[in-house]
Amino acid sequence: MAASMGSKDDFQSVDRPVLEPLLLPDRMDLYDERQRSPRRSVPCMLCDNVFDTVETLNDYLKHLLEEHRFVIADVKLVANFRGYCMYWKERFKQQHVKEFCSEVQTTSTEDGNGYFMLSDILPEDKQLRELLQRRKLEYILETQQKEREDETFCRSCLFCKEQFHGNRSDLFTHMIEDHGFNVGQPDNLVFTSEFLDILEDKLNSLQCLYCEKIFRDKIVLKEHMRKKQHRKINSKNNIYDRFYVVNYLELGKNWENIQKERDIIEPDTEDTESEDEWSGWVEDIEGQAVCLYCKYSSSNADKLRQHMIELHDFDLQEIKRTLNLSYYQQVKLVNYIRRQGHLGICIGCDNKFDSQTVLLDHMHEENHTNKLPHITVWDQPQYYFPTYENDNLLCQLEDEDDGCHGNENVIAEDNPVLDTILSEETIRKEILTS
Repeated sequence: MAASMGSKDDFQSVDRPVLEPLLLPDRMDLYDERQRSPRRSVPCMLCDNVFDTVETLNDYLKHLLEEHRFVIADVKLVANFRGYCMYWKERFKQQHVKEFCSEVQTTSTEDGNGYFMLSDILPEDKQLRELLQRRKLEYILETQQKEREDETFCRSCLFCKEQFHGNRSDLFTHMIEDHGFNVGQPDNLVFTSEFLDILEDKLNSLQCLYCEKIFRDKIVLKEHMRKKQHRKINSKNNIYDRFYVVNYLELGKNWENIQKERDIIEPDTEDTESEDEWSGWVEDIEGQAVCLYCKYSSSNADKLRQHMIELHDFDLQEIKRTLNLSYYQQVKLVNYIRRQGHLGICIGCDNKFDSQTVLLDHMHEENHTNKLPHITVWDQPQYYFPTYENDNLLCQLEDEDDGCHGNENVIAEDNPVLDTILSEETIRKEILTS
């Protein structure tokens, strides 16, 4: 296959402001992101046939090739295919396609004739693609700003009956903090109502948002999403790409391309750690307490408690009341669970697992997150001391019986390093200031 470019004279039209001869359509005509407008139908560049490019893009490109021996290079990188086709249709009425296209010779066809290829090698085509990309981004940003200023928004949470009015970000923040459902920063979203419609339809169809499996009823679906921690969307499903502004920033690049480039420049060391290196997951944020079983954190004790109840069936306050635990016994229980998790050991059956993910899946499937061993197993002196530094969950523990055991002394019988007798008041101060 050989390609021959036209001479410089062939592109005399490029030497003048190439986009002045024609007026591009109105911005909303150029880019209808929601793809609900009848304007999505586009005529062939070279004849009177009309195609629905949303549904039959491949048929459109096949028609160009077979009927007109015409190919568009890197068609997936065109920001607004309809606007692109409309522009070139008008240009081809003014001049023959060979004035703009590379002529590619091939022997693969029966008659041996070649075909014309339109690409951004042509400066006019490159300028058009860049303009369409800018217009697209402008439209996205304008739409996003309108959504931020829209005070008529009213929507119920996807997971409970609480309603939110006005600011959309309040709803997404609520779903993150109260239900552990995270779709990323609300400020990075656009077309949020349609986005929520899709998520709600999937849930109503009993489909998991992450693995996209279908379940027999809502109870089973809820349990699956909770136990598997599937309260997130499938980032590999391209249906969600158009709801994230990051996917519109650079021509031909989506969030994956941009993330890979960032990782090359600034590698994320946390992502390269093995799954069983749990020491890295405690967030170094003042006041943030981390869940006993996953990476969720919150400075609000009630929200963290609700998270552990809903996602992990673990209610420390209920356990405290049932077992009549003192403050210090709560401390030891938390530190015991933290230690077992760090070692990859299930608190319910003592089985050891190789990673956090496998351990947590096991504990959810077997309902071992709230199956505590006998109190004598964890009510031990060594568990007075935090498994992790700055474990703010210890600061959120209820201390209703402060002073009841204040005169007790503790002997660390099985740890030679801790063989000094310490008062519980001293231990408590160490815990809260460590």
